Amino acid sequence: MNAFVPGPTYAEMLDPATLPSALRKKAVAAAKGDELDPANLFNITWRGPDHSVRHVVLPKELTGVKANIVVMVGHFFPSGSHKVGPAYSTLMEGELTGEIEPGKSTTIGPSTGNFGIGVAYVSRLKGYPAIVIMPEGMSSERYERIRQYGGELDLTPGSESDVILVLERTQEYRKDPRNKMLAQFELLPNYRFHRYVTGRSALEAAKPYGNGRIALFAAAPGSAGTLAAGDEVKASYPECLIAALEPQECSTLFNNGFGSHRIEGIGDKMVTLIHNVLTTDYVILIHDDDCVMGLELLERRQHGIEPFLGLPAGSLQCFQGLFGVSGICNILGAIRMASFLDLGPQDNVVTIATDGFDRYPSVLADLERRRPLRVSELDARIEEVFRGGGPEDILDVRPQQQKERLFGYKKDVWTNFGYSPPYLESMKSQSFWDAEFSKVGEIDSNLLHTRGRM
Repeated sequence: MNAFVPGPTYAEMLDPATLPSALRKKAVAAAKGDELDPANLFNITWRGPDHSVRHVVLPKELTGVKANIVVMVGHFFPSGSHKVGPAYSTLMEGELTGEIEPGKSTTIGPSTGNFGIGVAYVSRLKGYPAIVIMPEGMSSERYERIRQYGGELDLTPGSESDVILVLERTQEYRKDPRNKMLAQFELLPNYRFHRYVTGRSALEAAKPYGNGRIALFAAAPGSAGTLAAGDEVKASYPECLIAALEPQECSTLFNNGFGSHRIEGIGDKMVTLIHNVLTTDYVILIHDDDCVMGLELLERRQHGIEPFLGLPAGSLQCFQGLFGVSGICNILGAIRMASFLDLGPQDNVVTIATDGFDRYPSVLADLERRRPLRVSELDARIEEVFRGGGPEDILDVRPQQQKERLFGYKKDVWTNFGYSPPYLESMKSQSFWDAEFSKVGEIDSNLLHTRGRM
């Protein structure tokens, strides 16, 4: 029988400085050495070696808005994306309840990419076999990374917008009791990780800028876990607005629309079970190719766009490698919402770069085939990407009829997967979400007790 492999509490993921000193030293050494050293579980955090939250602030010459756009950077998490946090948290909570057992269980990760990579990675470090269920139309780099960590792939038809097929395939795996679902779209450890760890990290990241508060938190939902950070931001700053971003080509939250798109990791044709729609204030549509073209501009055309923006040579070099397509989507949504709300220089907008460029060379190669960029067209593309969008792409979902529409669509999806109407109805109260969040302290206590027995 395999041994239990320890990992961090929620509090230790928020601030690794709270780890025992010997364990922290071991984790720092693992980050510089073997990626597959289980000590890297203790590097699941937004913080860098200096204990500050990893983030960048975009130049206003680039954003074209007066507000400060603060982007938290997920590229430096183990496995290369912050999605490893919810993957670990879901597995960790399953171990504590006894549902997931070393030497007996196989982890199943329904995903469109980054969460699946996280499942394969965490399962490898903890000694579990992993099967990742994904659509067949995702980037090749995602599949390669999962296989690199020893994960088995089960590919379903379609692409990003066909996640319902992934969920249906997941139901088949439930028939074998050895299979344990790390189901990001429905299990609340995803919510707890982002509300506690990402939300509190966001509050800290914004402190040095403007008035130190957060006026807007913007994130594109795939599982909608990241949006849970907004619940924690609102707890500190009730006036903060939360914007959910989605592809124009798959406008599910906007108007129950469907369609295929190129923004991997978001726009999954549903209101996920763990999406607290009570705290979502706006939905904004982003054209998928704007995100791909924006990534190309910041990753491959830095030297060309700096003179156009009036930036000194090399100003954008620090962003190289930090963003993926969904990160650019979040950045564009943050810019367009800041403009729409007319936020000023004292206002802070916080958003998330889920992963880095390493997952997207094939996506840019496809863009070059479809829409090659001539030097003479560079200025026009900058305008199209970073100055595009309009008020017609923004929907206020604060009115009660909009909340009921989103709840109705959640009910339509999740009753088909075994959730009862009374349970779904309970999600219409903020007390449901606060009660789930309040479990963090007890979970941490139980994990520390388990580690202490080893």
